[in-house]
Amino acid sequence: MEESEFQAMLDESQRHWWYRGRRRIVCDTLDGLRPPPSTRILDAGCGSGAMLDELARYGEITGVEPHPLGVAAAHRAGHPRVVRARVEELPFAAASFELVTCLDVIEHTPDDGLALRELHRVTVPGGHLVVTVPAYPALWSQHDVVNGHHRRYVRRTLMSAAVDAGWRPLRDSHFNTFFLLPAALVRIAFKGQGERQRRSELALTPRSLDAILEIPLRLEAALLRRGVRLPAGLSLLAVFERPKSDARASRLSSAAAPRRASRLQAG
Repeated sequence: MEESEFQAMLDESQRHWWYRGRRRIVCDTLDGLRPPPSTRILDAGCGSGAMLDELARYGEITGVEPHPLGVAAAHRAGHPRVVRARVEELPFAAASFELVTCLDVIEHTPDDGLALRELHRVTVPGGHLVVTVPAYPALWSQHDVVNGHHRRYVRRTLMSAAVDAGWRPLRDSHFNTFFLLPAALVRIAFKGQGERQRRSELALTPRSLDAILEIPLRLEAALLRRGVRLPAGLSLLAVFERPKSDARASRLSSAAAPRRASRLQAG
């Protein structure tokens, strides 16, 4: 990701309508999972730690973030248990967490299968993974380039990558449906301008409209909470379970655990 775009993300992650709306959708999804109060939670690719503020009410929170600016921002926000690490190489022992969130992260990884396998490794059998990703390869634009994306997804590609990594799908849906057409038109317009955006898409809407623009995502969250599956939208959300009968944890390299744990201290 270009540094200017990452800094824009850090600056806007608390107040921007998109981030606020996504957090609401994820929290409503977690409410449906009903995690017990003692749940060990990992937010993989936590950025500034804004999602950790929400996750704290569900259990004991830990975050990883590969960018040093993100780690520093999370620490300033009061999240000392955020360490610097790549999602593809997590500094935790196998079966360390009952719940993992990975929100708009795996599209940044060169090998999403590797990332999903590593998330599987650190999740206990019977534990859950909540993932969000950008939808529709046809919407690829300079926005994806400056964000360091390697791909956009359709449902089939996300499900296939997760199942191959050992996950069992529980539910999925598109979201950010209301803004699908406007965003598509904006990205088509940028394609006609030499594929070089002059500013982050986060700056395309004025702050004064944040409360209004968040309303469609609030409505979508309510629909998803009632089990409605939205057929189209700029993003995909999926919930996966590591099967309880999965015995992979005992066969994974135990020798790697001390090395990974040492990196947690170094982060």
